[in-house]
Amino acid sequence: MKRKYILILFLLFQIIFLKIIAFFPNVVEQFYSNGLYVWISKISRTALGTIPLSVGDILYGIGIVYLLLSLWNIRKTNWKDQLLKITSTISVGYFLFHFLWALNYYRVPLFEKMNIQREYTKDDLLVFTEKLILKTNAVQFEITKNKNLKVTNQYSQVSIFKMTQLGYDNLAKQYPFFKYQNRSIKKSLFSLPLTYMGFGGYLNPFTNESQVNYKLPMYGFPNVVCHEMAHQLGFASESECNFIGFLACIKNEDLYFQYSAYSNALRYCMANIGMKDETKFKILKAKINPGIIANYKESDAFWEQYDTFIDKGFHAFYDQFLKFNQQEDGMESYSKYVDLLINYYKNKQL
Repeated sequence: MKRKYILILFLLFQIIFLKIIAFFPNVVEQFYSNGLYVWISKISRTALGTIPLSVGDILYGIGIVYLLLSLWNIRKTNWKDQLLKITSTISVGYFLFHFLWALNYYRVPLFEKMNIQREYTKDDLLVFTEKLILKTNAVQFEITKNKNLKVTNQYSQVSIFKMTQLGYDNLAKQYPFFKYQNRSIKKSLFSLPLTYMGFGGYLNPFTNESQVNYKLPMYGFPNVVCHEMAHQLGFASESECNFIGFLACIKNEDLYFQYSAYSNALRYCMANIGMKDETKFKILKAKINPGIIANYKESDAFWEQYDTFIDKGFHAFYDQFLKFNQQEDGMESYSKYVDLLINYYKNKQL
């Protein structure tokens, strides 16, 4: 067998291996997520965390240029050899993607890890949302002293990066597996493209840097940062990271962090109610402080500026990517964290 086909076969082997490992989440949890990955992430974040620029974004930029040049060279060289070269590179990248982070897609679900039920009723949703409205209203009023004023976060983004640690430290006192160390959070160099794509941030799986879209409205910024940090802890599910990010924000003593989480969760709950009962949605919306609604409008106006076919295309692509990686609900998995919230708080105070 020619050596040039080895990496192609290795890619096929990886795909088969992942299909098999999906049946053994406890093995992944014990030996990878709580074993090898802990050391990989610690080394990556320690080495790159103090570098102000996003190393991962730079590597992605180089990769994009390489790919474009390779595709361009197909017309000049033997297209089969060039295609083989590209596929071999993909094989190596696919291995690094899973070895360095993405095997976490196959770990034990957080529902099981925290003994949280999966199902909830419409009444459960309504009761929880009523409580969430009261809590969000209270925090908004405590910040602004006026229920009609939107919350304006005055912190710098760098300050928020540093302040997130407190919330995770407090959360880890209750749940040690959420302990976060070796901060590596960066403003993404691709923030403008990310905005057009409709994303607030992402974790670079190769460098373990949290990349945050610095163009986002500031009132929701802390929640996005805490979400991306949850990915760094080895949680791949978007719904789980929404939930962990929520907990890390509300465990923070800073009111702006708490508001960021509560207002985001409230919007998800209201969206779920709106799909099920439009009349009840209108009744509950009338109970929300106008200042909170103003923040929602601020966010809507921001995203509408960049609403093109691009974000729809990337959302469709990412939807399939998530489904391919053990998240059957695709993009809808972001809102599935409402399931976690409702069941977690059934016997707890907000």
